[in-house]
Amino acid sequence: MALLERVTTLIRANLNDLIDKAENPETMIKQVILDMENQLLQVKTQVAVAIADQHVLEKKQRENEENERQWRHRAEMAVDRNDDALARSALERSMSYQQMAQSFSQQVEDQKTQVENLKNALLKLQQKLDEARAKSELLIAQHRRSRAINRASEAGKTVSTETHAAAFDRMKDKVAQREAIAEATSELLGDDVEDRFAKLEKQNEIDRLLEELKAKRRAG
Repeated sequence: MALLERVTTLIRANLNDLIDKAENPETMIKQVILDMENQLLQVKTQVAVAIADQHVLEKKQRENEENERQWRHRAEMAVDRNDDALARSALERSMSYQQMAQSFSQQVEDQKTQVENLKNALLKLQQKLDEARAKSELLIAQHRRSRAINRASEAGKTVSTETHAAAFDRMKDKVAQREAIAEATSELLGDDVEDRFAKLEKQNEIDRLLEELKAKRRAG
């Protein structure tokens, strides 16, 4: 039946493969679980219907077996009364019910097999659903980690190590150049200040010598 075929497909489905092939694994795993839950509900309903049908068939089988016994008993009564015609009619009815009972007996066996198949499918689907529920968070987490690793790898490809090294070297050169300029500027400023003090000291010395010369001249 179509339901069992769908259930078999779900039972045989490899959850890891479904996740790997899905464009959106999180949506896929949720959809798989939802499908399993829906199919599980349908199988439960079918099991209940199949068991009910089995009970009906068993009842029909018992009824025909009972009718077969009744008509055979009537045939025996007719024989006891030496009424062969009535006995033949009773035996004919008995044989008819016997055939019906045998037919229902075969149907009961077939129905039992169907019920067992549905019960097994129900059990396996329940186990698969429990597995999917238990593994769903793990599978989703694994996918997210894999996606993060892939993104990091792609980022590494986009910006190579050589590019980073070259940029770092250029930055070092700029820093060194700026430091050299700063040192040169400092030296230039330092020299200017020293020259100014030297000139100031020279002027003071000249002023002192001039005053001494004036004093000597006044004294003479």
